[in-house]
Amino acid sequence: MLKQLQKMSSLIGNTPLKQLHDLGKINVFAKLEFYNHSGSIKDRAAYRIIHDGIISGAITSETTIVESSSGNLALALSMICRELQLKFIPVIDPNINILYERYLNILNPEVIKVTDKDPTGGYLLTRIKRVKDLIAERSKVFWTNQYENPSNYLAYFTSMGDEIEKKFDHLEFLFVAVSSGGTITGLSRRLKERFNMLKIIAVDAEGSLIFSSTPAPRYIPGIGASMKPGIIKNALIDEVVHVSQHEIINGTHTLLQEQNIFCGGSSGACYHAIKKFASSGYFKENDNILFICPDKGDSYINSIYSPQWIATLDERTMLTNPKIAPETGLL
Repeated sequence: MLKQLQKMSSLIGNTPLKQLHDLGKINVFAKLEFYNHSGSIKDRAAYRIIHDGIISGAITSETTIVESSSGNLALALSMICRELQLKFIPVIDPNINILYERYLNILNPEVIKVTDKDPTGGYLLTRIKRVKDLIAERSKVFWTNQYENPSNYLAYFTSMGDEIEKKFDHLEFLFVAVSSGGTITGLSRRLKERFNMLKIIAVDAEGSLIFSSTPAPRYIPGIGASMKPGIIKNALIDEVVHVSQHEIINGTHTLLQEQNIFCGGSSGACYHAIKKFASSGYFKENDNILFICPDKGDSYINSIYSPQWIATLDERTMLTNPKIAPETGLL
């Protein structure tokens, strides 16, 4: 299996870096992770977790892989497991976009979708409970456990960290949207060794419990979580920015309009945060600022790129006086 897995290594990583324009006297760059094999940054974590599991003996040809995922990691694991002829069971919830759910049902013989909300108002804790039930019910099950497995953040420490180091002589700011914590943990530990002036900015969703104790409903997958991931305690974070769901939508549409980058909500959240920092005079002239674009916008066509979906967001979250990118004409 290891030899077969290594054949896929050329399909993962070495993603493009795009410099953005019309942002004043600062230099802003986007790392376009949707060029990975399955279309997202999660290919890096999936590859490293499966690789390390095989090396340790925890994964054999008879192992069933399970994971709780809002979409991208489930798809990445699905494609790797199919290549290795391993059974994979993704545990998903109603917030997953319909395109990803269809992909997962095509790629896997069994997909479990939980429908009961957990005490925080989300589904993550319900998904994890179902994963633990699967482990108890079945034999030879390996949980990739993106929230606790150090292989998650080591994937970014090594592969992406090396790629970024080679591209910059100096780097002042890195903006990363947080969910499982793997990307920000790995990159912060690696890049702060190389760039001594680097500030790491974590971008989280309002209602997420990663850096807050006040839960609220969240409907945009890929950013935020209903608990604090275990691995994020290893991250070296300088500042945390919380963005509302409307600000995520606004940032995503603005990123497409201004920079022609068609990405998901995490990318839009970072772009919104960067523009907010820039407008406050936070950056200095010629600062190099990098943010990560984890996935493409295709799978968000029926959500954050849908005027109908956006129009129902306030009703579902019980927000008042929304301010959703009036220049987009969506509302």
